[in-house]
Amino acid sequence: MPVLARSKLLENSVDGRGLAQAIVDTVRDPLLVLDKDLRVVSANRSFYLTFKMSHQDVQNRPLYLLGEGEWNIPELRLLLKNIAPRQAVIEAYEVEREFAGLGRRVMLLNARKIFYLESAHDTILLAIEDITGRRAIEREVNDFLHQKDILLREMRHRVANSLQIIASILLIKARAVRSEETRLHLQDAHKRVMSVAAMQTHLHAAEPGAMIELGPYLTRLCETLANSMIGNRRPVSLTVHVEDATASSSQAVSIGLIVTELVINALKHAFPDDCTGGTVTVTYQLAEPNWRLSVSDNGIGRPEGTLDKLVPGLGTTIVEALARQLDAHVEALMTPLGTTVSVTKGIFVSRLAASTPVRPDPGSCGARDLPGV
Repeated sequence: MPVLARSKLLENSVDGRGLAQAIVDTVRDPLLVLDKDLRVVSANRSFYLTFKMSHQDVQNRPLYLLGEGEWNIPELRLLLKNIAPRQAVIEAYEVEREFAGLGRRVMLLNARKIFYLESAHDTILLAIEDITGRRAIEREVNDFLHQKDILLREMRHRVANSLQIIASILLIKARAVRSEETRLHLQDAHKRVMSVAAMQTHLHAAEPGAMIELGPYLTRLCETLANSMIGNRRPVSLTVHVEDATASSSQAVSIGLIVTELVINALKHAFPDDCTGGTVTVTYQLAEPNWRLSVSDNGIGRPEGTLDKLVPGLGTTIVEALARQLDAHVEALMTPLGTTVSVTKGIFVSRLAASTPVRPDPGSCGARDLPGV
């Protein structure tokens, strides 16, 4: 190659390196360029300022001898040695060490091989990010969340205890009053409080903020309702069919309260005292993002057929208010074969085959009161 051409190439190479160094110096995070023996070829301005070193402290020195030996990390040396032959990279390698003049710091390292067209020698670019502050904030957030979880669990525990006390007081008062109407109201209040206590117990067992499995949740709730309202005194069964679905804690509470109101209403009004073979079925179907919750009974029903509105009352008001919170709507189907109340979110098409309600055994739930049935 002519001398003039070699001189021009060298000049361009020097200019290119100067430009590259100027660009690197504008990077805010510390950067090192290392050769294959992990000696420092160059460092940017941020490295010198961050680690309080001079050019003489760094240039041509092995990485593991910089400072007071804080970079002498065998695992890091091995990783960097493997970059060149294997064309590997190091991403998000975390180092927590005592650094001279800085104290204990957490550094995040990223490294990769650099290729040069005009040279057979490759180098390694090592980027260093101080994430000490970020890790400290993360620890504070985790500590805060832990304290919040402790307080939430304590609050749930106290709420559950308070509900048990309220339920006991209502039961005592119901037994003491002489008015039958007042006694029935107190008993209804007792059942509602017990169902809320059952919901709180189930939610308390779940991790704070975790999604609630609706199957076990509604099954446990209905067991509580059955024990308090059916027991061994009435030949009525309460069954639960729930698809594999979850809900947030607030949604689970609303769904549980709706089930409580509808089951209580069915057990109170669908089956006369001499009824046998009565069944109440709670069903939850999912077609994301929509769903349908229904409570059906094979009780006395009504001959009129489909009704758009439930009979006005406290329970109806509660159910409709809870449904609005869930962005759902309430529908009731009342026939001589029983009643089905559905709470539906969105446009829902059931995947279950339509079934004909089974009338309870003779002696039954009011078929005698419905002419033509």
